[in-house]
Formats: sequence, structure tokens, C-alpha cells
Amino acid sequence: MAWLEFTAALLLFLASHVIPVRPPVRPWLVGRLGLRGYVFAYSLLSLAILAWLVVAAARAPYIGVLPSCGVFRWAPLLLMPLACLLAVAGMMRQNPFSFGGLGLRAFDPADPGILAVSRHPLLAAMALWAGAHLLANGDLAHVILFGLFAGFAGAGMAIIDKRKKRQMGQGEWTRLSRHTARLNLLRLRPSAAEAGLAAAVFLALLILHAPVIGYSPLPW
Repeated sequence: MAWLEFTAALLLFLASHVIPVRPPVRPWLVGRLGLRGYVFAYSLLSLAILAWLVVAAARAPYIGVLPSCGVFRWAPLLLMPLACLLAVAGMMRQNPFSFGGLGLRAFDPADPGILAVSRHPLLAAMALWAGAHLLANGDLAHVILFGLFAGFAGAGMAIIDKRKKRQMGQGEWTRLSRHTARLNLLRLRPSAAEAGLAAAVFLALLILHAPVIGYSPLPW
């Protein structure tokens, strides 16, 4: 039954990331909820299904895939602050290239902020989160779960870039994207507000991890 629950949660998560974002469903929802309402409702739905999926993976029988290595337990502590920073900064700035950017600060092609690091900061954050947790767990259910997320994030960046380039046209794409990157962490220059809020989010995740997920994220 545990594997059945994991499979059902996984299929529902995949469906929730295909059906609501495709025409004609997305335009229909945006027309009734507004863009912000759509993003808010879609985010809540995604988080709820994600929570169920993570719990279902934890309940699945343990089948070891990756070798047990103590150093892998440090991966979330090392990578999650960066993932939080990418997610927070990505939500604080409007983003014509990807989803999630509904912040008050308008996009400026000459000063793209976090988009200089990645045009898809939320997907980049997902890839880091998935990679870190794949290493820290290593059993079959979590390798499937987090491997899927990492692949989804990487493929999503390429697919969205291709779609946006087609929608904008080559000239407008070149003008707007010239100071951005698909992913270049060497360009990371967070503001004090972005770094402070990301630190608060990371601390909250550390505190809530054990009571919500069921075990401590600390490697000792």
C-alpha cells in the first residue's frame, strides 16, 4: 500500500504541473482568478501535493540505491541556503522569462538582478533542493522523487527558454536577455534584503523540518 500511495501522489503531482499550465486550462483560470490569483492558487495546490508526495516517499519501504556516506548528509545544509536565496530573490522581482516572478520590482534589462544568475530562479532552486536531498537520502523512493524534480527543473529551463524566445521574437529576446543566463552561479550578487529574507526562510525550514517532515535535517 505504501508504494501505491507514493505512485498515486507522484502521478497527481505530475498531472498538476501539466494540466493547469497548458492551454486552454491556464487562460481559462487566469481569466477567472486573475494572474496573481492563479499563481497563488496554483502555488498552494502544488505545495499541498508536494507535501503529500514527500510524506508518501518517507512511508515507502526502504530500498538502498546510493551508498551510505556520512558526508552526503551535509548536502542540504550546504546547498539549501543557496536554494532559498534563489527562490526568495526570484519571487521579489518581475520576470518576463519564467514563472513565479510577481514581485514589486520591475524587470530592467540593464540590471536584471537575480535573473543575471538564472532566468529561472525557482527552477534553479528546485534543482538544488532536489540534488541535495537525493544525496542525503539515497533510497529508491527518494531517488525517484528527487531525481524527477532535478530532471524536471533542468528540462523546464530549456523548454521555457525555447517557448519564450518564440513568443517574444528573436530581436526582443536578444534585447531583454542579453545580461541574463540560464544558470550562472558565479554572477550571484544578492542584495541585503534578499540575503536576509533567504536566511530567515532557511532558518524556518530548519526549525519546521523535524515536526513537519518527521526527522531532523541536521547531519549529527
